[in-house]
Amino acid sequence: MPPSFETYQSPFTWRYGSEPMRALWSERHKRRLWRRIWVAMAEAQAGFGLVTPEQVDELRAHEQAIDIEASLAIEAQIHHDVMAELRVFAGQCLSAGGILHLGMTSMDVVDNADALRVRASLDLLLEKLSGLLADLAAQIERWAHTPIMAFTHLQPAEPSTLGYRLAQYGQDLLADYDNLKRLRTEMKAKGLRGAVGTSAAFADLIGLEQLPAFEARLSEALGIGFYPAVTQTYPRKQDYAVACGLAGLGASLYKFAFDLRLLQSPPIGELAEAFGEHQVGSTAMPFKRNPIRAEKIDSLARWLAQFPRLAWDNAAHSLLERTLDDSANRRTALPEAFLIADELLRTARGIVSGLRVDEAALARNLAIYGPFAASERVLVAAVKAGGDRQALHERLRRHSLAAWEQVQAGEPNDLAERITADAAIRDLLNREQILHWMQAGAHFGDAPLRAMRVAEMIAEACGLGEG
Repeated sequence: MPPSFETYQSPFTWRYGSEPMRALWSERHKRRLWRRIWVAMAEAQAGFGLVTPEQVDELRAHEQAIDIEASLAIEAQIHHDVMAELRVFAGQCLSAGGILHLGMTSMDVVDNADALRVRASLDLLLEKLSGLLADLAAQIERWAHTPIMAFTHLQPAEPSTLGYRLAQYGQDLLADYDNLKRLRTEMKAKGLRGAVGTSAAFADLIGLEQLPAFEARLSEALGIGFYPAVTQTYPRKQDYAVACGLAGLGASLYKFAFDLRLLQSPPIGELAEAFGEHQVGSTAMPFKRNPIRAEKIDSLARWLAQFPRLAWDNAAHSLLERTLDDSANRRTALPEAFLIADELLRTARGIVSGLRVDEAALARNLAIYGPFAASERVLVAAVKAGGDRQALHERLRRHSLAAWEQVQAGEPNDLAERITADAAIRDLLNREQILHWMQAGAHFGDAPLRAMRVAEMIAEACGLGEG
């Protein structure tokens, strides 16, 4: 069903993010997880004689019978969402409803459900990031030996290769992959320990000596480990670590997208995102081919970068055993952070898989600016032939500035001709030697080898080619 457009809808409801990620953060899935936790508690308590097997069976039979409208109607009266859902669930289970939530507090439900959703969301992101890395590794290998003009300070510098430039993005994203994978592995839930995390009510119910076995059952039932020490909530530093991990991923994709926007600009024109046959670039200018996907990445990544600040405040201001001032913002912060990351990866993969490379533009820019970089090769060769490094540097500097003026005037770069005509340099190197060293296209060192090594690292980390 499409969303209703008669009221405000978040862009994440329908425009940004994938359906699987939206489903994980949906109201219905959240309530399913709440009920799963209540059922897990009843199952564990049954093992200690507090609940009958028949009551557990009844709870399981109604675990999926979510009635959001009924729950919201109750919440409108009592102003407590967990208690409202609890009353609906209890009302559906005539014999077992009375034992639901025994010994628990609301955050035993909410925080454990959030931890499970965060972990599942990380799984989705890791799958998408692995796919993006696979596409990027293929592009790295394809262009590993293709020379380009590299830029420092946004000015032409020395040659590199397109594959080596792409390898920089791949290396950053591989670090993000490793970090998110670690966060996923280390993810923990609060456990079910009552109002201040002491398990005092459960100690009264089953005995202090039984608590380790009781908690082990709950952990196994929910499929997640618990923190050894908690308050009413799990430590909010976990949210901060996750937010930083997502923001780090956003930073890597932001740089890739920003670089692409620069390189898609017509004066450079080397790379471009795909442009659909019926795509419209501007309402006013029919010729426009704007980098809207890269711009969307940068726009959303800026927003994602703000979430660690909020998560830091939630962690730092969680006073004593718990305050409620993180509750409202976490209802949007957690899902939006993951939906943004989800959209960033989806968009980036589309760009990478459909990346357009203008090899003529690569060659043109190398021909225009490469000779300036190649002058360093001439300098080194001339010094090795017995020349004065400082004097030669000055001569080459003057020739380069004069050739630069020619380039700025729209004329061909005549630096090679100027150098071959310099008698002082010709005393050290003959014309053929000078022209040889002025070839900038191969002046990229071991860039291809390093690019291929990054592609291999991605394949190893993501299990590409296995099976």
